[in-house]
Amino acid sequence: MKIIKKIIIGILALLVLLLVMALFIPNDYTVSVSETINQPKSVVFDYVKKIKNQEKYSVWVMQDPNVVMNYQGTDGTVGFKASWNSKDDNVGEGSQQITAVSDNRIDVDLHFERPMKGDDKAATFVEAISENQTKVTNEFYGHADYPINLLSVIGKKFVTDAQTQNLANLKKILEK
Repeated sequence: MKIIKKIIIGILALLVLLLVMALFIPNDYTVSVSETINQPKSVVFDYVKKIKNQEKYSVWVMQDPNVVMNYQGTDGTVGFKASWNSKDDNVGEGSQQITAVSDNRIDVDLHFERPMKGDDKAATFVEAISENQTKVTNEFYGHADYPINLLSVIGKKFVTDAQTQNLANLKKILEK
């Protein structure tokens, strides 16, 4: 009986510790990943502003070859919306909609239905380094309320790894 009591006290102490830790973790976070691509800015920007091109380099889209994609509007312009639905919970269901396009930035609103509901934002920045080199930066802006913000530490790593691979895939495509 004493062992069970110690186990229960240990579990409760761990839960309290985690809840206290979550008090010190911000609810909002940003993941930023960059890559240099050996192409002129115009070539890179014209490619990344089109959401449909993500089918060729996004690890999330490529994870499920049977994902159902739906598109509304004119790709690469404000208001364009791409929706996805996958039976694979690693891909899930959701949408992204272009909310702003300038000469060096594309902003999107992200809406997730599955595996977890949520709304976040992302942006892609395209900056000329030289005539034939362009820096692409993907940023993801996340939010998690307490105590779920404790999981944002894991979420940031997951998003960072995926965005790093996305940019490596993009580099391969555009430098062919």
